[in-house]
Amino acid sequence: MPTTPTPRYAGLDGLRAIAVGLVVVYHLFPPFVLAGGFIGVDVFFVISGFLITTLLLREHAATGRIRLGQFWLRRARRLLPALALVVTVCATAAWIIGGDILVRLGEQVLGAFTFSYNWLSVAAGADYFSGTAPELFRNFWSLAVEEQFYVLWPLVLPLFLLVRGRWARVTALAGLAAASAVWMGVVTASGGITRGYFGTDTHAFGILLGVAAAFALEPVLTRAASTTPVVVLSGGWKVVAPHADPARARLRTTTTSVGVTALAVILAVALIPATPTPATFPGAVLLASLAAVAAVAAAVWPGSAFGPALDNRLMRWIGDRSYGIYLWHWPLLVLAVAAFQRSGPEAGFSPVLGVCVLVVTLVVAELSYRLLEMPIRRLGFRGAGRALVRRLRGNPVRRLGAVTVITAAVLAVGGTSAAIAAAPDAGSAQAVVQAGVDALEEADRAYTATPVPSSPPAEPSAAPPAPSGAPSAPAPRETMRGPLTSVPAPTLEPVVVTGDQVTAIGDSVMLASAPALLERLPGISVDAAVSRSSWAGPGMLESLDAAGALRRYVVIALGTNGPVDAGSLERMIEIAGRDRLVVLVNAYAPRNWIDGVNADLAAAAERHPNVVVADWAGAIGGQTDLLAGDRIHPGSAGGRVFADLVADTIEDAENERAERRYDLQARLYENLRTRPVPEAE
Repeated sequence: MPTTPTPRYAGLDGLRAIAVGLVVVYHLFPPFVLAGGFIGVDVFFVISGFLITTLLLREHAATGRIRLGQFWLRRARRLLPALALVVTVCATAAWIIGGDILVRLGEQVLGAFTFSYNWLSVAAGADYFSGTAPELFRNFWSLAVEEQFYVLWPLVLPLFLLVRGRWARVTALAGLAAASAVWMGVVTASGGITRGYFGTDTHAFGILLGVAAAFALEPVLTRAASTTPVVVLSGGWKVVAPHADPARARLRTTTTSVGVTALAVILAVALIPATPTPATFPGAVLLASLAAVAAVAAAVWPGSAFGPALDNRLMRWIGDRSYGIYLWHWPLLVLAVAAFQRSGPEAGFSPVLGVCVLVVTLVVAELSYRLLEMPIRRLGFRGAGRALVRRLRGNPVRRLGAVTVITAAVLAVGGTSAAIAAAPDAGSAQAVVQAGVDALEEADRAYTATPVPSSPPAEPSAAPPAPSGAPSAPAPRETMRGPLTSVPAPTLEPVVVTGDQVTAIGDSVMLASAPALLERLPGISVDAAVSRSSWAGPGMLESLDAAGALRRYVVIALGTNGPVDAGSLERMIEIAGRDRLVVLVNAYAPRNWIDGVNADLAAAAERHPNVVVADWAGAIGGQTDLLAGDRIHPGSAGGRVFADLVADTIEDAENERAERRYDLQARLYENLRTRPVPEAE
């Protein structure tokens, strides 16, 4: 059945435009402008909570009941057509491109159509802020949260209507919002940032604040609608003209000041980079949500100039299409980066590519809005189906258009099915990391299964043995004898480092390189793990040293997952001691802390004569095709580059030491050789 346009409050479309703009800029142009632009989603949440509750309260006031079936049908008409188009078209394109963008695709499609994407992502261990494989429909997590609200809230609303007093309802909702925000902080503090961000329970406070605003403003909006002239413009715009009174100018000034201040706060929060701490989750997110509540109130307040000012032609155009823009922009970005760079957005991309994706997003969102979304919203699903049948029975031009639509739909559904069938179980980065895990487990089993031979009694020696890893003393070529001394002629031979002399600790980059390390340096001791940072290093080295298992050469690669803690770095060097060579492997990753990490490691090598840097960033930077799709973890060939770098760095450092010793011995030998021999008495 066709639907009539729902009256809309001035300013909400403008706020939608701002919200989607924040998110799109955050995704398409990182990290140039809006490092915290993801809070645009929370502005959407507040608007949704306010608007849906206002509509339900209006219906309840007019009819005394809420028709749940009609409400959910309207939501389905609003959400499903564009969603189905985006999913099928982008999944088909992903099938054509192939690679890591197909990982977990079946699960993503299921989450998109069942509006459970957020919980499926939490169960799979996905990460909104970083990832080893790009998720094609990652942005659908917020749609899942909103749709879960659309399903549950109409069922719960009657319970709130039983509560006497408007402010009692507002207080109860504010208390629930506060509990949700506190719960997000608790989850985030325990290390579950993705769980805290994706969870419906932990991220419900924005929607609940919007609901509270709807209850708080209900009498104001109802009284304005019943006592002032109402004009409904084309497109369903509702214009409420307030009575002229002496307070009108003051009202306009106040609402404008509140609205502009609220927008300034939202923008300021959007400029602040996120941290994996409660300061951002929920701190910054809650602040943005509260500012969004103030902006909504200032926009819809009767007589406000702020709302109409937001709804200029451009903002209204963007706001009308904000749903489609939000749906399309992220999948199109993932597809574009995969097609042109064979990587995910996390690996970085050109701003030019971001501009191109933005243009395509606006075009396809407009086509979707005009040709699919609005016809179904006006005619309903059955009405749109009957219209398509009439086209099939019409003249050849109309029939061709209908056949084209049906054919495209069949191809998109078929392409989606093929993409799901072709989806790999793991991305390229996950595969190389798992290969490292398997290699270390195999090496450990082989070591455990090999019996240790008993050592024969040591022969007496006049001198203590050389430390493990030290170059063996060469046989003398010439001897200079005198009455006071006998000195062998020095020789210089290259140092060969063996794996049983090396202890290596690291993160997932070292883990992915483990097969190559074991091949290049048989017997090496490797302890590497995913998401390990420099904080873990001192404790690991202390345990090895206490057990007598810390070898002559200590390799440390812990810079990929965050800034290097200065105290931890110095402590690791101190534990290794001056008699061991410490090799710090610098980092290469599309992360903003990498330059700082590499500078800190270089500075440490300058301060300590027994510390050197293995330049992984320089070694792999010119051949990133040897990395997995995330542009962080090395593949098999990249792992060999890593292993060669570590071995060569150790050998180069030891050869430099040997050369210095040789130079000193050569000067001493020459001095003794040319010294006159005293005559015997």
